Amino acid sequence: MVRVDCSGTDCLVQVRNLDKKYYRGNEVIDVLRGLNLDVSAGEFVAFMGPSGSGKTTLLNLIGGLDTPTSGTVTVGGEEINDLSGRRLTSWRARHVGFIFQMYNLIPVLTAYQNVQLPLLLTGLSKAERDRHVHTALELVGLADRAKHYPGQLSGGEEQRVAIARAIVADPTLLLCDEPTGDLDRETGDEIIEILHRLSKEHEKTVLMVTHDPLAAEKADSQLHLEKGLLVEAERRGEIS
Repeated sequence: MVRVDCSGTDCLVQVRNLDKKYYRGNEVIDVLRGLNLDVSAGEFVAFMGPSGSGKTTLLNLIGGLDTPTSGTVTVGGEEINDLSGRRLTSWRARHVGFIFQMYNLIPVLTAYQNVQLPLLLTGLSKAERDRHVHTALELVGLADRAKHYPGQLSGGEEQRVAIARAIVADPTLLLCDEPTGDLDRETGDEIIEILHRLSKEHEKTVLMVTHDPLAAEKADSQLHLEKGLLVEAERRGEIS
């Protein structure tokens, strides 16, 4: 089993002895088995492995979308599996931005309105929301497409809007599940470059599930899962 460590004050995500089981009748399915993982603040991590290896489950557990069978997930010093439903919802809204393979944009809303959605339940004024939305769209290169609807955008532009929506509330973590899976190579490379820039220039911690080794090469770390275990970790070009 591979365990990847980071220094104490620099460590944003700590996963300890993480198990996740699903039950199908009398059958027990072990998705994750005693997994340990540390991620540094501002790191860009790619999770790789075959389908069914537990990559997306791990991402969902770190993002508080699912709860472990046993073990702990700690983000920024807060053990999130101890949070109640309401507190966990609030925690996710403040700390996690999600980016998926399918863009999940609302077709009757403009790019601006889609990006603004996470801010509507905050106490921000309209002027403050405007500033956040314009900043997020500028970061992904779509400031000039704010009034366009998803149907008027290319797939790559839709994913950029989805990234802007994910970062508009300035989250601690960006969790990306196959963010280039529905895109051609050139457009996918552009999306990975945006994620890389968010990590390096804006100090965002990016955790990405991908099957694409070329996309994973842009990450600081490539972590390989097999049958619910971390079996290999490549960090900045060295196997640990």
